[in-house]
Amino acid sequence: MQLAKPELFPEKKTFIWFVLSLCFILCIRLFIEYQSYQNFITKPFYYTYSDVLSSYEKTKGSKRYRVLKLRSDEGFTFYTTSHNKDNYTHKRLRLQIFPNESISFDDYLGTFYVKSRIKEEEVLPATFKDELLRKVAAQHEESALQSFYNAIFFATPLNRDLREKISMLGVSHLVALSGFHLGILWGLLYGLLLLLYRPFQQRYFPYRHALFDVGMVVMIFLGLYLWFVDFPPSLLRSYAMVLLGWLVLLLGMELLSFTFLSTVGVVLVVLFPSLIVSLAFGLSIAGVFYIFLLLQYAKGVKTWIITLILIPFGIFILMLPIVHAVFGVTSVFQLLSPLLSLLFVPFYPLVMLLHLLGMGGILDNALLWLFSLPKESVDNLLPWWSVLGYVGLSIGAVWSRKLFWLVLGLSSSYMIYLFVSV
Repeated sequence: MQLAKPELFPEKKTFIWFVLSLCFILCIRLFIEYQSYQNFITKPFYYTYSDVLSSYEKTKGSKRYRVLKLRSDEGFTFYTTSHNKDNYTHKRLRLQIFPNESISFDDYLGTFYVKSRIKEEEVLPATFKDELLRKVAAQHEESALQSFYNAIFFATPLNRDLREKISMLGVSHLVALSGFHLGILWGLLYGLLLLLYRPFQQRYFPYRHALFDVGMVVMIFLGLYLWFVDFPPSLLRSYAMVLLGWLVLLLGMELLSFTFLSTVGVVLVVLFPSLIVSLAFGLSIAGVFYIFLLLQYAKGVKTWIITLILIPFGIFILMLPIVHAVFGVTSVFQLLSPLLSLLFVPFYPLVMLLHLLGMGGILDNALLWLFSLPKESVDNLLPWWSVLGYVGLSIGAVWSRKLFWLVLGLSSSYMIYLFVSV
């Protein structure tokens, strides 16, 4: 009989005190952030240097202007507009911005819009990353595919038309670099390095722990990758979760537990208070929560059934009410999402290899066909009161099997209603 792994917190009292302590620290950090916010919005103007993250043209009546997304040296991420024709690609700007009370504290923690004047422009020199972006793009004729591959490899923004198609297919989570991608990279790198490590370990250092040695190398590599793609927030959160998960495994403790998930969530919010207003963070926590919930009530089910059926299809169904509280886009082609998520696991490392070999365009026709499938969509938002009730029942399902079946029944009924009404 195999002994159960110890939990991260053997006693509930210890866990409660730990969470309360972190919440106290979080309150202090938020108080400091709020003081900075007050100083920020009361200034008549503010000078800053910023890098252009993305730029796109917009039309309002007969007027055209450009929307810029920028990241300042102070760590702000904000939007502004310009009436110049320049697209500001690979530029660093010196701006005079004009904050005011229309910027809420939530906006300040996340992303906000502010009026500005561009004072100086500096063309940034081409980097190694720019060269890689160019080489990937050169393997595709269609701009949509250039945008797609650079997004899944280097976290660059998708062009607007493709982003709408991706949303109608229900696979936005496959394009935005996140824990799903890091999980694939971890499995691939760990498996390959372990094959090389094992013979040397057995012959020269059998006393070493493979999870520590190989895991350390993989974590360093993933950290370098995170730095290379300029620390996108979604990937930064995912890396922190992978790192904490690896440490918990090294300590021999229970990983797949709601206590661990809660601990990770609170620790990350304390480290990065802006996550409080991050929609992506909330959705990622919800996704992991429902994975754990499914695993809790799938004990005894064969591993291949859990991996190929329960996880992809179960998460799709259980997350529908959560997703449709904030994203109303609905298309019948979103039913392909679980299948496409499964196919993405071998697809991701395969297309990486193909691009390294200069053959990245092999699957272009298949992808163009896939992106052409959704023609139209409807908006269907779920009221917040019903979502809050659903979340409450989901939390209760951690302790009650009956509530779990109720939650699954409600989400399944909502799925049927949602896609029959399209």
